[in-house]
Amino acid sequence: MHGEMPKQMWAQTSTRNKRRVYVVGLIVILLAAAAVYYFSGSTAQQRTRGGRFGADGGPVPVLVAAAAKADVPVYLDGVGTTKALNTVTVRSQVDGKLIEVDFKEGDDVKKGDVLARIDPTTFKAALDQAVAKKAQDDALLANAKNDLVRYELLAATNAINRQQADTQKSLVAQYTAQIDADQGAIDNAQAMLAYTTIRAPLDGRTGIRQVDEGNIIHASDTTGVVVLTQLKPISIFFNLPQQDISEVNAAFAKTPLSVDALRSDNDAVVDQGTLRVVDNQVDSTTGTVKLKAEFPNAELQLWPGQFVNVRLLIDTLKQVIVIPTGAVQRGPTGTFVYVVKDDNSSTIRPITVQKQDENQTVISKGLDAGERVVTTGFARLTDGAKVAISTADGTPAAPTGTRQRGKRGDGSKKRGDGSAQPAAPATPAPSPPSPAPQ
Repeated sequence: MHGEMPKQMWAQTSTRNKRRVYVVGLIVILLAAAAVYYFSGSTAQQRTRGGRFGADGGPVPVLVAAAAKADVPVYLDGVGTTKALNTVTVRSQVDGKLIEVDFKEGDDVKKGDVLARIDPTTFKAALDQAVAKKAQDDALLANAKNDLVRYELLAATNAINRQQADTQKSLVAQYTAQIDADQGAIDNAQAMLAYTTIRAPLDGRTGIRQVDEGNIIHASDTTGVVVLTQLKPISIFFNLPQQDISEVNAAFAKTPLSVDALRSDNDAVVDQGTLRVVDNQVDSTTGTVKLKAEFPNAELQLWPGQFVNVRLLIDTLKQVIVIPTGAVQRGPTGTFVYVVKDDNSSTIRPITVQKQDENQTVISKGLDAGERVVTTGFARLTDGAKVAISTADGTPAAPTGTRQRGKRGDGSKKRGDGSAQPAAPATPAPSPPSPAPQ
């Protein structure tokens, strides 16, 4: 009896354990089936997508641009400071009361225009005194000359002593010198009187008035009446690295160099001027050389003290091959591009870059004008892969050999003169691992 109970309990435990094993096994089988179904379905979807644009032979969507011939300017860039060609602090040259101000702040004035007047009363009186003194000395000189004539006649007949005639002759010379001194005093008085009228020394624009009408001003005042600034023309000073000076001097020796002043927020040209001076020494603290350019500033877009971006044209590359910079790729063996053939297949082409900026690249070797290069879509692109050329808005481009009205088959717009303008490149995708050119 007691031996039967443990056997029954053991049988029940074994049965429960077997059931648990069956349940766990069933759950594992179901999870495995679900995983197989999920991953096989995902693989099928990937294959379906890859069948359209993938490595299974489908075309890779890309954007292209045609290599073109163009004249490319070579610039040296810098940051310059605008400075007035001439700046004058207009001061009084005499002391007196300011009785009249004949300009408005911010006026454009011409050389010789009246800016202000000082009370001339005392200066007119000084001039009158000088004129009267000269008239007095003129009368004395005339009388002395008449006496000299008489003394010369009497001395000739020995009626008087010869010494008296010589003394009279000396007196005439003294009066003559006095007349010259009187004339100098008159000229000085006239100059002082003229200084009471303050005139513009050059063409320019007036600033803020420094003194008001009715004040007593002095020749020793440092502030002056107003500051006059010449704005047309105007100059810009900028620095270039000493490494560029040899190129600048070589180009400057051949012809005057053009300088563009650009806005700080974009590449719009504010004004175009001419290089005037290259400084005769290098600044040893910065390793740069100062240059001065002069601008007509006809529309007053440049202002003294303003910082502007400057570019100096030192050369122009004539009829060179240019492509968008986004098309240039780099690998272990150097730079290369993907060229699209007429059958819409891509091939890797090694190139030699002559000059490059953020927008365009000059190719000295490896491309001909009219060849199409890929600018966007490098992620799945390989050598020899078929491509599907799209436009920038994502729509398919016309097939090779088909011409749409107003467009070329390579996606570039046609100008009115019949020349091709490369289509603007889109933002380039990250470059793939660099393949070796074949």
